[in-house]
Amino acid sequence: MMFIVRTTGGAPVRRGLRVAVTRKTPDAVPNATGKADHFCIGEADDITALREAGCEVVELRDGWYADDAGGGVGISGHGRYWEIRDTPLTVKEAVGPSGAQERAAAEGGEHVNVRKAIFGV
Repeated sequence: MMFIVRTTGGAPVRRGLRVAVTRKTPDAVPNATGKADHFCIGEADDITALREAGCEVVELRDGWYADDAGGGVGISGHGRYWEIRDTPLTVKEAVGPSGAQERAAAEGGEHVNVRKAIFGV
């Protein structure tokens, strides 16, 4: 799952936690001055441990979170599924529903990557 850890210092360090994207905290966020948002990939227990350690953790909802370089992070499934994009149209990395192809094959259907079928990416 993906979530934000908002800090005034560096990225959070925790075993098994990966920081995928870092951006300046948007000015619309209260007390944003001098803070950075670290989009972290981890598990629910990471969120609990980080909060217990005093970190500001923001659980993500479905939507688009722009970065500082013209790309951003697309979230669906409340942080379970995500895409990291270099530009709004270029997917750098993505995580979708696990086992989708295996389920489709077992049910006698076929999993189709619509984006690839139409756009070739």
